[in-house]
Formats: sequence, C-alpha cells, structure tokens
Amino acid sequence: MTTYTADWILPIGDEPIERGFVAVDAGRIVDVGRERPADATDLGRVALMPSLVNAHTHFELSYLHGRVPPGRSFTEWVRPLMALRRQYPDPAAEEIVSAARSAVAAARQAGTGLVGDISNTLVTVPLLREAGLPAQVFYELLGFNVDDPAGRVADARARVNGVTGGDVRVSLAPHAPYSVAPTLFTAIRADVDASAHPLTSVHLGESADEVEFVKDTTGPLRELLEQLGVWTDAWRAHLPSGQSPVGYLSDLGFLDRRVLVVHGVQFDGDDLSQLAALGVTIASCPRSNRHVGAGDPPLEAFYAMDVDVAFGTDSLASVEDLNVFAELKAARRLAPRVPARKLLESATLIGARALGFGDMLGSLEAGKRASLIAVSVPEGVSDVEEYLVGGIDQRDIRWVKA
Repeated sequence: MTTYTADWILPIGDEPIERGFVAVDAGRIVDVGRERPADATDLGRVALMPSLVNAHTHFELSYLHGRVPPGRSFTEWVRPLMALRRQYPDPAAEEIVSAARSAVAAARQAGTGLVGDISNTLVTVPLLREAGLPAQVFYELLGFNVDDPAGRVADARARVNGVTGGDVRVSLAPHAPYSVAPTLFTAIRADVDASAHPLTSVHLGESADEVEFVKDTTGPLRELLEQLGVWTDAWRAHLPSGQSPVGYLSDLGFLDRRVLVVHGVQFDGDDLSQLAALGVTIASCPRSNRHVGAGDPPLEAFYAMDVDVAFGTDSLASVEDLNVFAELKAARRLAPRVPARKLLESATLIGARALGFGDMLGSLEAGKRASLIAVSVPEGVSDVEEYLVGGIDQRDIRWVKA
C-alpha cells in the first residue's frame, strides 16, 4: 500500500481536506482522511484530486485543428468543416490517425482520465485502448433521409460488437435532429435499450439555426439539406410543428436519463424543466459554442434548474486545446454564482456517472480506481477550489502513480 499526502485533498462533492492523505493499493483507493501517516509520500503544495472527465470529444476531427475559422452562425461554421472532411474520404488516413493519437495523448497530459468520444468511423477506438484511456465511445450515425433505418442500425451494431470491450465501451448514437430521420432515431433508441451499456448521446439545442429548423422546417439548415440532396417533405410527418428540439425528441420517446445531451445553448426554462424531470445530463462545451457561432450556453440556468451538468471540450476543430481546466475557466466566466465545488463536480463525478463509469472514477472514495492527478498550487492561494476553476496550465498537472 502507498499513502500520499498533499496540502489539499479534493474528494469531490465535499469540502477539501487540508493536509490530508489518500491511501492506494493495487490501483484502488483504500482510504481518504486527515491523519497523515509518518511513512507517507508527501506531494507538497498541490491539490490531489480525481482525474478529469472530458464528456464530449471528437478525437477523429483533430486533424482539422486551426483549419476551420470561427463562424458568425453555426451553419456558416459547419459548411467549411464538411468541405474539409470530404477531402479525406479514408478515415484511416495517416493524417487523421496521427492527429487523433496526438490528441488522445494531449488529453491525458492535461489530466483527463475518462472521455466521451464521438466517432463516425470508430478509428479512435484502438487509439484509446492503446493509450489506456477509459472511454465511452458513441458511434454516431447520420441520415436525414434513410430508406432502411433498421438495416442501417443492424450494420452499425455489427461493427460495434467487433470493437467494444474492457475500458473502451462503444454504443450507437444519433448526431442531431437536423441530420437524423425520426425513424433512425427510433431504431437507434431500440438498439441502445437492448445493449449491455445502454447509453447514448445527441447534439441538441446547439444553435438558433437548429431551433428554427425544428420549429418551422425553415432556415439555413433546411437550405443546407436541400443543397445536399437529402431533404424530404416526409420529415416529421407524424409529429407536430412548432416544437423545440427538446420537445421534438421527447415526443419521439428518445430522451431519458441514459442520454447525454450535448451543448444546450438554446435551451429555455421549459426545456430545462423537462430535462431535469427526465434525469438527463447536459455536456456543456462553452469554448466551442463561441467558436462555432452558437453563442454562450445558459450555464447558470442549467444549475438553477437542477439539471446535471458535465463538461466537454468538443473537437480541436473548434477549440484551442483539450484541457478541461480551460473549459472550467470559461464556465466560471459564464456562471459566476455557481459554487466552484459544483463546477469541479461537473468536471469529474457528474461526467463519470453520465458515461457509465461513476462506480469506478470521478471522486476519491474507497474502492474506486486511483486515477489521481496533482495540481500545483502557488503561494497565496486560500480558496483552492476557486483557484482550480480559474484555468490551470497543463504544465502544472501531473499524474500520481497508483
């Protein structure tokens, strides 16, 4: 058994322990407390805490880092993204794989111990396994006008069954209301319900363009679908118009506590009330939301309405780096009245629960994995939790050997 002491221990969900200890054995936490054993390894002026959870990434888009300029609207931003992706039809191209591998390594270096990764190709699954980074991978399907949704899902399920296992779990997920047919949503939901790890994800309420499209079937996204040749007047034929994206997917029977809803920039009070009642977790990505022209999420409202919140960086096509502490800094700017402890819980335990790893990761508790990071704290800091949500350079983060 090895015991580590530090100036601050952050169990998560409770107040920091000053000059406390964490004892680990065989990669598991066996004790957390205040009495400092004489033979402990002292880590010094650091905050010892559980590794971070990046609940929403797109590692396979890492090759687009710095190549997609900020957009004034979401559709304006996504058009060049789509054009660039069409230039790389082979998902196993060296540029894609190499960039994704480097991104996984960078996430680890920034203290991330668990990710929720979106993949359209499954190219990231072996990279995550190779890096030893636990993950819930969402194999994302698109198809606005699909002739055989059941067949499409069956084919995807066969691919998933060939790669899932261990600490890298894979499940099916739809992309968004404007890119997935109602029948495909229903088929994916049925597959998820029957799977060993019944979790899924969806981009929802991300932009004003999406809200306009779902409500009235008009706007820039309708124009984009027409230009792509996939628009169909049969879309949403049996569901009422005038709905919000949350109302639409709720009426489809898609939303429940097993769905990780991503972004939510456009959610209003009715949306949040409905999501809270369903037990849905929102993965918020405030830095990316600004870059893609979606605006700022109503983060304080998420917490005020008792919706569980996790944090994600989104992809390197829309953020500078994959440092979750940088996301916490953006969150603090948007939600100055939310306690720092709640923000830290979102970046650890809430994310771990949403990804199905809450019994293993996300907090310092006996029996959980000793996935520990130590964050250097400068002299003069009195409120360590507030310091941690102010943005931490990855050079001040180190992994603690279990």
